[in-house]
Formats: sequence, C-alpha cells, structure tokens
Amino acid sequence: MRARIVMMSLPLALASVALVHAQEVRTGADAFGTWETDAPGVSRHIKPADLPAPTLTENDPEAPDFENAAKVVEAPQGKMPDVPAGFAVQVFATGLNKPRVLRTAPNGDIFVAESGSGRVLVLAADAAGGAPATSEVFAEGLEKPFGIAFHPPAEPRYVYVAAANQVVRYPYKAGDRKASGPAEVIIADIPTQRHWTRDLAVSPDGQRLFVSIGSSSNVAAGMPQKSAEEIKAFEKTHGVGAAWGDEENRAVVRAFDAEGEKVRNFATGLRNCSGMAMQPGANTLWCTGNERDHLGPNLVPDFLTTVQEHGFYGWPWYYTGGNEDPAHAGERPDLKDKVIVPDVLLQAHSSTLQLVFYDKDAFPAEYRGDAFATMHGSWNREERTGYKVIRARMKDGKPTGVYEDFMTGFVLDKERVWGRPAGIAVTQDGALLVSDDANGTIFRVAPQKQ
Repeated sequence: MRARIVMMSLPLALASVALVHAQEVRTGADAFGTWETDAPGVSRHIKPADLPAPTLTENDPEAPDFENAAKVVEAPQGKMPDVPAGFAVQVFATGLNKPRVLRTAPNGDIFVAESGSGRVLVLAADAAGGAPATSEVFAEGLEKPFGIAFHPPAEPRYVYVAAANQVVRYPYKAGDRKASGPAEVIIADIPTQRHWTRDLAVSPDGQRLFVSIGSSSNVAAGMPQKSAEEIKAFEKTHGVGAAWGDEENRAVVRAFDAEGEKVRNFATGLRNCSGMAMQPGANTLWCTGNERDHLGPNLVPDFLTTVQEHGFYGWPWYYTGGNEDPAHAGERPDLKDKVIVPDVLLQAHSSTLQLVFYDKDAFPAEYRGDAFATMHGSWNREERTGYKVIRARMKDGKPTGVYEDFMTGFVLDKERVWGRPAGIAVTQDGALLVSDDANGTIFRVAPQKQ
C-alpha cells in the first residue's frame, strides 16, 4: 500500500493548516475558476448575484453538447491526491469496477456500490485501520446500483439498494457480508433514460425513506402543452413545479415507506440530485445538484442544498432562484417566486455526486459538522472544473455558502486526469473514504500520525 507522507512537524503542520484556512475567500468572478486554481484550502463563495447572463440562449435538447471528455490514465508512479497539510492519504482498496456510493454500516463495515459490475460489495470494518482491504460480494445482478441505505437506521434488518430501474431490499443483520435472502422489489419500473444515479436516505426515526430520481433530459424542452387548469390538477398530485410527459416523477426526490406501499414526490425541480445525506442532529435531508447545460461555462452552478418538503428548486423553468431558462421563456411566470435558492452554489459543470457530514473526532475540531462532497468532473467545458473533493463550511449547523478544496491533484493537464472522485463516507474511526470510479480505487484520508 502506498502512502503520501507529509514530512512536517506537528506545530509546523498546524501552522500550515491555519495559514491555508486564513486564505481570502474567492468571490465574484474569481470564485468560478478552473482546475488550474484548485489546491487544498482554496475557498470560494458563489452568490446568486454573481451569476453571469447566459452566453448560449438556444438551450436546445437536440443540439450537440460541447464535449471535452478527459482522457483517463493510470496514476503516475508514486502520485497521490493532494490534501491539506497535517493529513495523509492511503490506498484503501483497488481493482474495483466503477465504485461509486460508499456507506458505512452501523457496525462499521463499508458497503460499496460497484456500479460497473452490478454488485454491492462489503469491506471489513477492521480494514479501516490502514491495512489493504479485500471485498466480499453482498449482492449482484443489479442494474447500475448506486444508493445504499440501512433500515431501521440504528439496528438495521434490511439493506436497501437503489438501482437504475428499481429500489430493492435484502435481509440483513449486523456483520453480514452476503445477503441472506433474495432481493425484494420495493419500488419497481423506474425509468432509466439519461440520469440513472438513484441515491437513498432514511429519516432518523426510520418512518420515511427517500430516493432521488434525475431528469430524462437536459431541460425538458419537448414537454407537451398543458392548460393552466391541467397544470393545477397535475400539481395537486405531483407537487409544485413538477414536470410531466417523459419527465413525470423525474427531477424529484420521492419519499416512501419501508414497504414501498406509499410513494410520493417529496421535492420537485431538482434536475439530478445525485447524492443525499441526512444531516446529523438536524433531521434535515440534503442533496447534491447537477444542473443543466447549454447556458455557458459558468452556468448553471451545481449545488449542495437542504431539501424542503414540498419544495420546488426550479428545473426546468428556472435556476438558482428566479432566473428563467431561455428554453422556457414566459411559460411559467407563476413559479418565479416559488423557486428555492440552493444553500451552497458550486462551480458549474463539476458533476457533484455524493456528500457526507463529518461527525467524528479524528479530524481537527473545526471540521466537525461540515459537509464533504465529491466532484466527478466536467465533460463539456473547455476549461475543466471538478475532479476533486470539497468541504462546505457550516456554522452552528447552518451552511455559510463557503466551500473549500480538500482533495485535489487528479488533473494532470488539459487532456489527462488520473482520477474522478465519486463516493464518500466517514468510517467509524473518523477517517474519510473517497472512491475514484475512473481507476477503481478507494482512498483513505486521516490526520497524519506523529
């Protein structure tokens, strides 16, 4: 196992961390940036007032995207991600097939959605101490598994898995490394066109589960016409601002009971909520948002946000509050003042995937309660954004809007990258795990031992 060794005394390490955190927060146009300005500790605060006007106004779903997909290469010899001074990175697991969502079971075992192989894997809890981890197959035969949830939360009897086309559950008891029974379908027949990343979350009392279902298009420009009366009737059963046609029950977070007998839209207008997490101690659901394309390199910002019940977040008619999408100009003026502005705006096109809240004591105290999120990286922007892990700063449990780079260094040059962060989890002993689905690796980040 390789490790990035930070040769630094403890006082100097702490001083360096303080220096990084004392950096000026980038705002306005300086907050957008590209991969070339990324480094641990670089902070940004993007505000709605900072957004530029659209530079592309035809937002046509049939128009070809500007493609600038990165060439993924193997990690250069000895290369490890960059993290703040005072931390060290180790390779926790390798040889995986597109590992995405990571979840820590109540007993400490690490569950991995291996989306590329249709499997859910388990890594032993005792591997979190730094030894090379070996995986066991908990379940297989799934279509692009992604979200994983344990229910009931404290002493689970089931593991729920959200695949692209359905939500299933498996019987489970603490320590199981293989499902003891077949998959039971809880929600069937989820459409799979375009966005397929279905994440799961569970309310602390276990009464409700949540599944995120992204849109089937960029901006629903081809929806059939509805009259005002038809829209009103539709929204009574689907939620304010809910889209219809091929987008019915998409671009939403849905709530359901443990048996899947009652399923409804919890929040609407979320183009692709790729990751979800419950904020510890707050009973608040959060999600990551992948926003639309075709409006320019700095539009529309990705985001992290609380998810309010019956909340409407704009898609497809508006973005970041009352900014109207050119593809739907003049169509829904009734919605303009109903759009919730996301809590933390992120660099556009970064493809933010999963998030987790840090609730352990291994990291310095200032990290406790903050959120970490993975950015898979842009594919349709001339100058790349993303390809990193960020930390969203909280104060008294509330988002400040400021976020900073935590793990960077995956981009080698304008054409090549050697990693794409996807999943993230906090282990029982307080380390941070990050999956890279490009090279099939899971990294472990923890304070450097002195």
